[in-house]
Amino acid sequence: MPDDETQTPTLNRGAAARTSHELHAQRLPGAGDTPAPWLLRLIAVGLVLAALNLRPAITSLGALLEEVREGLHMSGSVAGVLTSVPPLCFAVFGVMAPRLARRFGAGAVVCAGMAAIAAGLVVRPYIGSTAGFLAASALALMGIAVSNILMPVIVKRWFPDRVGTMTGLYSMALALGTALAAAVTVPVTGALGGDWQAGLVVWAVPAALAVLPWIVLVRDRTPAPGLPAPASAASGRAATEAPTLRITRSRTAWGLACFFGLQATAAYITMGWMPQIFRDAGVSAGTAGLLLAVTMAMGVPLAFVIPRVASRLKQQGPIVVVLGLCGLIGYGGLYLAPAAGAWAWALLLGVANCAFPLALTMIGMRARSGAGVVRLSAFAQSTGYLISIPGPLLVGVLYQHSGGWGLPIALMAGLMIPQMVAGILAGRDRTIEDEC
Repeated sequence: MPDDETQTPTLNRGAAARTSHELHAQRLPGAGDTPAPWLLRLIAVGLVLAALNLRPAITSLGALLEEVREGLHMSGSVAGVLTSVPPLCFAVFGVMAPRLARRFGAGAVVCAGMAAIAAGLVVRPYIGSTAGFLAASALALMGIAVSNILMPVIVKRWFPDRVGTMTGLYSMALALGTALAAAVTVPVTGALGGDWQAGLVVWAVPAALAVLPWIVLVRDRTPAPGLPAPASAASGRAATEAPTLRITRSRTAWGLACFFGLQATAAYITMGWMPQIFRDAGVSAGTAGLLLAVTMAMGVPLAFVIPRVASRLKQQGPIVVVLGLCGLIGYGGLYLAPAAGAWAWALLLGVANCAFPLALTMIGMRARSGAGVVRLSAFAQSTGYLISIPGPLLVGVLYQHSGGWGLPIALMAGLMIPQMVAGILAGRDRTIEDEC
């Protein structure tokens, strides 16, 4: 707009302010004009970097759980509490995400979330007590929680015509970060002299880098779909509330919440305990970490493929069943021959863990409006993480009191059945607006 720029010195203050806001609006998405290509690319980079940092805080700990237990003098039950902290934090802090996004903007919240992850990962290895370790972990997990909730919202807002593709992209990045942390944490710890504290703190570096792309969007106060404009929005427009959805009346929402919760139970049990299962079966610590990495790495290609396939199907039940059967076979093998077929079981459980990107895709598909996606994302993820809290803790208790992995693995396998039932219910061709 060169004419406007040359005339600005002669305008009064009010007109200059309007012109400045119009120029700013052209650069920011959702402000009325099509976002600039460079901005969309920056948001895509931000999504990928954020997703890369949504699991290393958990899988790096799983790879070094035995060393952390010894260093902090934890019992098996306390270690079970530690592995239950992620879903607890995701449930508690995830509820806050829509409110924070309304107040500060989604970009600012994700930026703060990445900063919280970095800070928590820097502090937690050096506090020197179990309580302090848990508190610092909770800080990092708080950042992960709000970012988890806002990922589908951000995709729906800035890439409304590419929901499946972008969901697949950040799901693939999430799986890559998860696998990378599982694979290299033990070797990196060895290279740093065997100090588990140094092995954990290195994961603060990529989290700090993930802050950078989101800094550009901190000033963006344009509301995401379904979120009224923040009170401090520069435009001064009155906030428009979306129609109220009584989401607790929706069977689809409850089915999706249960499916999300049960797949999260399996995922956090796997991330927290699978290396220990292999180590107790006689597998070396380094190989156990690689096996977990293989499980997580299966999500890299499948997390990109599954959302694209699921978005083309009217019902996602068949995908749910295939993933569940892979989980049942994997747990069966883990029970019967954990060391002999370790690589096969790791691959099968990796396929089963791809229920996560499927659940995220269904969140975007089971609502017609942006408002519905916001409410469904917050409800399904927060409720789902509440459902998943007892699982890792119960595994730790069963392991300690039974003296082996038979009962815990039987529990994991048994949970696959209700997961498939809930997934079939959530995958039906309907939206929450039809039921609320």
